[in-house]
Amino acid sequence: MIQPAHPPGRLAGPLGTALAVAATVLAGVGVATQSRVNGELGQRFDDGFTAALVSFSSGWVLLLVIVLSTRRGRDAVRRIPAALRAGELPWWMLLGGAAGGFFVLSQGLVAGILGVAIFTVALVSGQTVTGMVADARGFAGARVTPPTLARLSGAALTVLAVVVAVAGDLGGSIPWPALILPLLAGVGAGMQQAMNGRVRQVSGSPLAATLVNFTVGTAALLVVTVISLAVNGLPAEPPTEAYLYAGGAVGVVFIAIQSAAVARVGVLLLGMCLVLGQLMAAVVFDSVAAIGPALQPQTVAAVVLTAVGIVVATLDRWRRPRTLLATSPAPGPAGPTPRRP
Repeated sequence: MIQPAHPPGRLAGPLGTALAVAATVLAGVGVATQSRVNGELGQRFDDGFTAALVSFSSGWVLLLVIVLSTRRGRDAVRRIPAALRAGELPWWMLLGGAAGGFFVLSQGLVAGILGVAIFTVALVSGQTVTGMVADARGFAGARVTPPTLARLSGAALTVLAVVVAVAGDLGGSIPWPALILPLLAGVGAGMQQAMNGRVRQVSGSPLAATLVNFTVGTAALLVVTVISLAVNGLPAEPPTEAYLYAGGAVGVVFIAIQSAAVARVGVLLLGMCLVLGQLMAAVVFDSVAAIGPALQPQTVAAVVLTAVGIVVATLDRWRRPRTLLATSPAPGPAGPTPRRP
């Protein structure tokens, strides 16, 4: 069996979970930041496809240099094809980057139209529901967490938050069909986090898992962008502001954090921690928005409602008695880890 260089579980108990939660909230700030940057880049290019490709490919180049420049990184990358040959890693778990590419594409296409706050609420609604289903089924080898009343209630609150956010704009300036893209991107994001976590487990490196994610995502975006350019022609002249090209680097950071943290906190709690960070940043961005609609009272209400959903959905986890990680059976190569009592 292929063993990762750094097996999970070094920081057992509440300390490890608290650190994972804090890092994931910070990653959520990065997600909202990337949405703001890529949304504006898509409007400046007048082409969301090109903006998404520029963002994702820049992150891919950065990762390629970082990972392959060290022996540890190269060793981690080599473990991935070895795990595929050994049957420990199904090939489809490498496709998380396609969901990431769709997420970045949705940023470039509609984040500037919807505003980051509404885009984020729609995104996390799909992400939260998917996270609950993924945890319940032990998707991609994750620890099985059956649905409970608290988790179902929390997920329902986040979906309700979308309705609250757009209730005053369904017939107004915001094109509500544009919400479909971030909702679907949220579904893909939940699956992506679980798949990247499994790749991280077999490689022993969150950066190696992130490189796989960006390689697949860049390839997928390249195909759709070429098709778009052939149909619609070249984009507008590239903007000169350097910060508009930082989305890829930001994505490298938050995808790596997600890949490392998902084994510790599970898909649903990971998504909800990301929500906290995203909404903290999103409200600020839309309050000073130069593009898209200004922050609305219903958006603030949706933020509060989503935060309540996060708390409700995680009540069971913090009330549950804990045991040492050493008392839990080791997970199999592709099966779910039994839930700790």
